[in-house]
Amino acid sequence: MPISLKPEFLKRYKDIAELLWKYGRSDLLLETGLSATLDEQRGDPEIAAKPEELAHDLEAMGPLYIKLGQLLSSRFDLLPMPYVIALARLQDRLEPFGFAEVERIVEEELGVRISKAFQTFENVPIASASLGQVHRATLRDGRRVAVKVQRPNVREAITKDLAALEDIAEFLDAHTELGKQYRFQETLDEFRHSLAKELDYLREARNLTEIGHNLESFDRIVVPRPIEDYTTARVLTMDYIHGRKITAIGPLAQLSMDGHAIAAQLFQAYLKQILVDGVFHADPHPGNIFLTNDYRVALLDLGMIGRLQPSMQEELLKLLLAISEGKSDDATRIGLTIGERVTERPVKETELSHRIAQVLEERMTGELQTLQVGIAVMEFSQLCLEHGIRMPVELTMLGKTLLNLDAVGRILDPTFDPTEAIRREAFQLTENRLVQSLTPARLLASAVEAKEFALQLPRRVNKILDAITKNELTVRVDAIEEETLIEGFQKIANRIATSLVLAALIVGAAMLMRVDTSFKIFGYPGLAILFFFAAAVAGLWLLIEIALHDKRTRKS
Repeated sequence: MPISLKPEFLKRYKDIAELLWKYGRSDLLLETGLSATLDEQRGDPEIAAKPEELAHDLEAMGPLYIKLGQLLSSRFDLLPMPYVIALARLQDRLEPFGFAEVERIVEEELGVRISKAFQTFENVPIASASLGQVHRATLRDGRRVAVKVQRPNVREAITKDLAALEDIAEFLDAHTELGKQYRFQETLDEFRHSLAKELDYLREARNLTEIGHNLESFDRIVVPRPIEDYTTARVLTMDYIHGRKITAIGPLAQLSMDGHAIAAQLFQAYLKQILVDGVFHADPHPGNIFLTNDYRVALLDLGMIGRLQPSMQEELLKLLLAISEGKSDDATRIGLTIGERVTERPVKETELSHRIAQVLEERMTGELQTLQVGIAVMEFSQLCLEHGIRMPVELTMLGKTLLNLDAVGRILDPTFDPTEAIRREAFQLTENRLVQSLTPARLLASAVEAKEFALQLPRRVNKILDAITKNELTVRVDAIEEETLIEGFQKIANRIATSLVLAALIVGAAMLMRVDTSFKIFGYPGLAILFFFAAAVAGLWLLIEIALHDKRTRKS
């Protein structure tokens, strides 16, 4: 039974039907009944349209479909790779709306006339996107700012378009094998949640502040600061960045700047965002990155950001290193660890590893044999899915981010090698993660756990020793020799004693954290940090010794 076509959604049904027909999915047209919206004389196209055309078609359909294209650019399971890559480079452009509407929205949101709030406010926007447009202005104190104004009625238009998509997604999930496999309604819910965040300019202002703070140590990177008193849910006022799009750089500018140094620091900044901070700008396409007049890189449009948990950061760092060094076996193992099984059939690890090795070899380009790391990550995710392993959404966002970052890096410096940047920064990233983990709160939590361990350990040890003294300790053995038993008790006693020393080191280090001394490491009292490091090394040694002993025991 085909979907019931609702009159108020007929235009959107027709737009979607045109897309499905043009890109070779007439089977879905017939299943849903959307073929009724097309001309009867129209047959199936012999050849599906090119991937680049899909981006243009979505741009022409309006704000919702531009954002839908951006979402689909991270869904390797729904589209072939050429379409995913084309959509990942989709830039958000739309015709501007009139200044009368701009004036009305700004005055409604700020509660004051534009002429009172701003010294100057330019009528013609400097940029226009699907959700809003940006105007140059000057505050009363003379500061130059950029004012981002949300499109009038964009929320209502998106809500209406979403309703049409929900009808189709609900029908596909309920009546087709494709829908049951890919769960389109869940994808649409994720899409709605993402759009709600982008439509809230207060959230984008917080993103600007957070990422700007995280990147303040990079002298070649700049993030505009929001002006809180002039920012609401529909109006965002921020510092004006003097510069031009990366794509507009001419030969003269490339001669005047150190493109390699800028590209290297930009890549370093993104690796820090992703693998240390856990918060990163998720849409760094060339249209969102400016080169300032003093040859710094400005990150704009932070409505779309990604967030990573510490455990996922560790795995992604290892995966990036494996991919950058061409270690397909390691990449396969990490993929199996972080991925979700979506099929009951056994995973052919050797075959998957071989396919990944082929992809990494194919993505080596140019005389310098540099790896297109963004595309490699995306194709890695797709290969894993083909073998029944779905990668987490964080990896798909990382792949899209690195894809755009590759393009920006090569605009700044055609010889820039992102894989070399990953290998070069790996040690520094690991050190930064270690320093970040040594926050007072985390150290205090470790000290509390160590205190509990130290307080409970003597009582438990005494209980064991009392039981031994009173001959109340029962040990179940199967043909074990007396010497082996005594040796085992000695090892237990040694490990307990070592654990007590480690606990004492941790507790002592935690107490020394309060003693302010001139000798510091990573900004903390040096002696306390040395104690922590000593405890860590000794603990690692103890774990290795235990693991080796257990391994020898299993072999015997």
